[in-house]
Amino acid sequence: MREEKKYITADYIEKLNSSPFFIVIDFEGMLVSQFEELRTRLADKGAKLQVVKNQLFRIAVEEAGLGDIKEDMSGQCAFVSGEADCSAAAKVVKNFKAEFEKPDIKFGYLDKARMEKADVEAIADLPPLEVVRGQLLGTILSPATTLARLLNTPGSQLAQVIKAKSEKGE
Repeated sequence: MREEKKYITADYIEKLNSSPFFIVIDFEGMLVSQFEELRTRLADKGAKLQVVKNQLFRIAVEEAGLGDIKEDMSGQCAFVSGEADCSAAAKVVKNFKAEFEKPDIKFGYLDKARMEKADVEAIADLPPLEVVRGQLLGTILSPATTLARLLNTPGSQLAQVIKAKSEKGE
């Protein structure tokens, strides 16, 4: 392999290892302006979009220990990666496809586990990470809030009775 190709492959491997996820898309037929718009929308969510050389990317994925993707790498491919929320990046790609009919999701990886197209689309349908955290916190705090209210009720009822009696002058 030529020195330039080794450098590109090493760059791909570094990006794959530094990101908890990546999504491979086929951007064939997209206009440059659409591609740049997708890149901007992904950047707003903390993700990056990079065009790949299919053969070199396949080698990088294998060297990163993620398996063989030989059959999946055809056409004009790019990959989305990031250090933050996979759901947000997948949602941007899915919504962009609904708006412009491109790009097509091919597959992805999340924490070194392969995701097919349907899996990536399912992740895109999840609520944002902040919402999920809020829901989880609400679920965790709900029993404690209920217990505090139950323990407080008899004391507040007694205080109301004493207040009512004092207002009557008894």
